[in-house]
Amino acid sequence: MGKRYLAALIQRPLSPITVPLRANHDPAAVAYLVNLLADMLDKPAKVPQLLSDTGFIQLGEAGRIGDRTAGIESLTAALYQPENRTAVIPVLDQPAPALDMAFLESHLREQMRGFDGTGVIYVLDLQTGEELSINADAAISGLSTVKIAIMLEVLRVVDGELDSDQAKLMAQTAIFSGNYSANLLLDVVAQQDNAYLGVDILTESMHRLGLVNTFIATPYEEAPRPTRPTYTTPANQRTDINLDPDPAMQTTAEEMGLLLAMVYDCAKGGGALLAAYEGKIAPDECQFLLDLLVQNTEGNLIRYGVPETVSVAHKHGWAYNTHGDVGVVFSPGGDYVIVQYLHQDSDWLNANVSFPLLRELSRSVYNYFNVDNPYVDHKRAQKGAGKRAMETILAQIEAGTLSIQPVEETSEPTNEESNDAIP
Repeated sequence: MGKRYLAALIQRPLSPITVPLRANHDPAAVAYLVNLLADMLDKPAKVPQLLSDTGFIQLGEAGRIGDRTAGIESLTAALYQPENRTAVIPVLDQPAPALDMAFLESHLREQMRGFDGTGVIYVLDLQTGEELSINADAAISGLSTVKIAIMLEVLRVVDGELDSDQAKLMAQTAIFSGNYSANLLLDVVAQQDNAYLGVDILTESMHRLGLVNTFIATPYEEAPRPTRPTYTTPANQRTDINLDPDPAMQTTAEEMGLLLAMVYDCAKGGGALLAAYEGKIAPDECQFLLDLLVQNTEGNLIRYGVPETVSVAHKHGWAYNTHGDVGVVFSPGGDYVIVQYLHQDSDWLNANVSFPLLRELSRSVYNYFNVDNPYVDHKRAQKGAGKRAMETILAQIEAGTLSIQPVEETSEPTNEESNDAIP
């Protein structure tokens, strides 16, 4: 009744009229408010951390983070609603960042940051094929590490089992790093008394395997040939990095790592070696080479970075300004290849600087593969040195070349005498 009366009074029907909303807002204020609230909701995922005091790797943790973009859109829309003016800031889950090779590479680079020289590292996960490379494609002196290639060539060339002399030369080369025995093995490769021919055959074989930067032009401690003093390779033609590679024999960390991986795969019945040299090399021969390299107790660079119970098939090598070790580590958390060199542009690289760093690099890689059971024994190198020193002394006493004289008893030194003895 009232509505009809009012309509008659104003002489217009009482139908709804749409009135456009006139409104605006401050986007900066909206963004500020959303960011303020989102900051209270955030619990970002934590990246993996290496605890430098223990060597442990702390895994990453999952987290959550407010979706600021969606929150701004929701709040802006709510401001223009006549009712149900509710805004929502969605919370997104963040998975725990993975422990990956990028993390390991970053840590290894940080470890080498204080070294006055160039670090070279190659790591290969033999389960997944993931790899890490730091200057690993630069030409570097072959040192004694390329003796692995010599021994592999012997196994390829010799039909059947090695004779006793050949087996002895292999042991002397792998375990004691003999240069003379390595040259005699090159004679075996050449199948005649000609180590120079042996290095030519070896180099051709390496190139056939795709290791184009690996060669031996001159046998150990021999004079270079005027007709073939060295080889030109992609790696040694680089101008951006120079590790003063030996003209007589060169490789790269990556190629040494790939060669070790080939031997590892061959021992398991597959891989490039068996494909390239079908019928000329067998899995048991590759396993023999790995077992031989495990017996190398010299050059404890990789080995002292892992627990004593872990087997390491490795070959060390060093020259006046370059020290290195290459090997396969058979760890509980997975087998891996590690190749590491340190080079310094100087006349002499001090082993007191290089060896501890190489051991720590090895330990970092081991702990990456064995997060749940890391290696924390910092004293193994010192223990090993002390044990070898004691063994040497006992051997000299037994041989009669060292005698121990009894020490006469003396009175206790005074405080003044004791202080004088302190440097």
